[in-house]
Amino acid sequence: MRHCTWGILLSGLALLPIGCGSAPTAAQGGDTSEAASVPQTQQTIAIIGASTPYPALKLLASTYEAEAPETQITFLESSQSGGGIAGVKAGLVEIGTVTRAPKPEEADDSLVYRQIAKDALLVATHPSVEGIDNLTTEELQAVYSGEVTNWQALGGPDAEIVVLDRAEDTSAKRLLRKHYLGPDLKNAANSIMLRRESDVIEAIQNTPYSIGTLSLAKTKASNLSVNWLSLDGVTPTPDNLDSDSYVMQRALGIVWYGTPSEATQDFIDFIFSSVGADILSQAGFTPTVAE
Repeated sequence: MRHCTWGILLSGLALLPIGCGSAPTAAQGGDTSEAASVPQTQQTIAIIGASTPYPALKLLASTYEAEAPETQITFLESSQSGGGIAGVKAGLVEIGTVTRAPKPEEADDSLVYRQIAKDALLVATHPSVEGIDNLTTEELQAVYSGEVTNWQALGGPDAEIVVLDRAEDTSAKRLLRKHYLGPDLKNAANSIMLRRESDVIEAIQNTPYSIGTLSLAKTKASNLSVNWLSLDGVTPTPDNLDSDSYVMQRALGIVWYGTPSEATQDFIDFIFSSVGADILSQAGFTPTVAE
């Protein structure tokens, strides 16, 4: 695959590469100092897709690149699972990231999907929300619909609830609706709608009396200062994740198309190796048993 500087236009699932061309040579007046420092045999693996698997893959990539300096793994701006699938099918990237298996209309005999790990979706609050460590399904619905607007009604401080909600097409909101909110619950009128989990993480740490959903593994790995909530009395412990007692879990997966390059296949093998599983486990993910 040929690599170049990319511009990405996300309209639905479409990706549009622009600006491809040969790097300028010294004769053309280009600065070749950086290119000269890169080994001629270096291989590049480009990755794009859903943002949720990025933290897990970046951990794996960091260790892999240290052992295989001839390989550079590049993460392009994240989009959605459909963008990862479209990217590999169009030959624009080597690996796509997804939080679901390909839909029937996306799949064909050349598209390969494998789950890397599971990650819990955590419901958390800003540390200012004291006295609340569990919400029932009914209470969570009341918060997200705007029926309850003050934490005091739930046993917390006398303060207005700030709902950091997610866009409807994100895996986080789909999980919330599937297991707790239901398909028809109206969103609170004053909720703050955020698309990226990174935005939720920043907002929940800096907004007193807020509530939101975020990756459990990311929360643990980054030692985020938030209050974890159990739901209907079930906490997101490793045992509850393994037994599926804690139901809000996301599958972190990758896709590739056709026969991968040797460098890409080596990285894929590393992802599913015992070393890769140990890296994920230590970071708080639940790795998928290698096939």
